[in-house]
Amino acid sequence: MADSTPLLTHSDHLPESKRPRSLDETIERCIGNFNWVQLLQAVIVSFAWVFDAQQTFISVFTDAEPSWHCTGTGSSCSSISDICQLSKNSWSWDFPAHTSTISEWGLECASSLVKGLPASSFFAGCLFGGLLLATLADSSLGRKNMLLLSCLMMSLSSLFTVFSTNIWMYSVLRFVNGFGRATIGTCALVLSTELVGKRWRGQVGVIGFFCFTLGFLSLPAMAYINRGSSWRTLYLWSSVPTIFYCILVRLLVHESPRWLFVRGRKEEAAATLKSMAATRDDVATMSFSNVKLEQGTSDADLFSAIKILLEKRWAFQRLSAVMFTGFGIGMVYYGMPLGLGNLQFDLYLSVTFNASSELPASLITFFLIGKLSRKWSLLGFTILSGICSILCVVMGKVSGNLQVALELISFFSACSAFNMELIYTIELFPTCVRNSALSMVRQALVLGGVFSPVLVAAGRSNGFLSYGVFGVVVGLCGLTVLGLPETRGGTLSDTIDEEENKETAAAVLV
Repeated sequence: MADSTPLLTHSDHLPESKRPRSLDETIERCIGNFNWVQLLQAVIVSFAWVFDAQQTFISVFTDAEPSWHCTGTGSSCSSISDICQLSKNSWSWDFPAHTSTISEWGLECASSLVKGLPASSFFAGCLFGGLLLATLADSSLGRKNMLLLSCLMMSLSSLFTVFSTNIWMYSVLRFVNGFGRATIGTCALVLSTELVGKRWRGQVGVIGFFCFTLGFLSLPAMAYINRGSSWRTLYLWSSVPTIFYCILVRLLVHESPRWLFVRGRKEEAAATLKSMAATRDDVATMSFSNVKLEQGTSDADLFSAIKILLEKRWAFQRLSAVMFTGFGIGMVYYGMPLGLGNLQFDLYLSVTFNASSELPASLITFFLIGKLSRKWSLLGFTILSGICSILCVVMGKVSGNLQVALELISFFSACSAFNMELIYTIELFPTCVRNSALSMVRQALVLGGVFSPVLVAAGRSNGFLSYGVFGVVVGLCGLTVLGLPETRGGTLSDTIDEEENKETAAAVLV
């Protein structure tokens, strides 16, 4: 839609051929050259992933079943491995009861469903939060405000968790925590990549993965420092910094200029681009007057983005494929850390090793994102993860060290697939529905995580029911990407019409 009034200072003597004809070209000329302002914005936005990771995996320590020892001198206690078959005065926890929710509330003999209720509630909250909040970042609130609201909701619910008096209150607050956390990763990833030019969006997107790794790694460190202290201490350590982070986002972070323009707020978009341009020369001759963009979607209702994704055949096919793949990846990605307690290995070290395996996964994505095929690398990572997960069950009977090594390879592959899945999704969908599509994919990832605690509990008696099922599911789900187009090196579309025209042009070339 054309506008006769330019919003940025420009020269009327420029030939028409040299003036920008699309929003993508306009943005590229303004912020295509990466500078410290864009780097600062990307780092601040991506840092939300640190707190996201902490809340996602915090139950590995807070809800762990502590070790115990016999207190009597009789041989009957030492010959029994099931604590529920012993009298209360014949055994004791190795650490104070307040170190875990299991020991503090006397849940050692409760069913696996009750013990896993807080973790399941968290993932259920993520699922509902993603479904209900998914389109707000694309419609009324925008990327920045949605990120701020999500972080604030997550931090406050985490802070209130400290005052839980029983497993039921604790589970409700974990549900609220997951509900608020649901859109953090999506908003942070989309906002950070829309604040930079095409050349840098892959590398900037990976910054969030580094931050998630940092948050994951911080957990065993915090837990080890506070070993013997109340499990509530971990929630305090992770919630209070998040509140200060929310203030930082409110004061320093810009809204996405792409979203502002699509929503018709062109003056704000122009001001944002001007403040982030590498030099004033980058915007001195810019104009939005002849940008061709269909803005009909800007006045759509809240769930119009999901409606478009379901009505457009190509969008539905793409969304279905990446969601199926995401379900398998999520089952492995969220399930394997929860199942570390089943391995004959130190919990602090095993969590540290798993968190550390995210770092090389992020490095590979960061340095090779410009060279890696999105489709084939995603397929390769999912198949490798599936094979190693199944071998983890088989080789566990041969060597415990080999089992841990295979588990790490499988988790590393799942991490790499997770990273590639999110970047691939960003490039598959236009701006007007991108955040909603990415939210749906993240919900598929979380849905896989919802089933993981149940499988982990079942895997205590039969390893194939956990790691074996993980491997089969992720391997089969990964095959669905075969029908998707390759997006490496392509341009980001802003509207449905642009994406469909690009698809038509590609079909003609073929």
